[in-house]
Amino acid sequence: MPKENQITKERITSKINEPHKFNVIFHNDDFTPMDFVTLILRHIFLKSEREAEDLMLKVHHEGKAIIGSYSYDIAMTKSADATNIARKNGFPLRITINRE
Repeated sequence: MPKENQITKERITSKINEPHKFNVIFHNDDFTPMDFVTLILRHIFLKSEREAEDLMLKVHHEGKAIIGSYSYDIAMTKSADATNIARKNGFPLRITINRE
């Protein structure tokens, strides 16, 4: 009697790693107005008015603050947009990015 075709099922598992997060950091300077920093935080980083004011004051008093943690592409895009707007308005707002 012929053997029936046997079907072998193979289970493949793969681990998908979460992408690294990158911190966007604002640095204090003596030229960029506080209101402008708050505006950037609200419109580019989508912070509430209260959160934007708190972050702006942290930058002002401590010299720098982490504004948010994002995937690399989003961190780069948001920081580039903020820097471009600051330069167009004549402000030297300094933004850096580092990996969490």
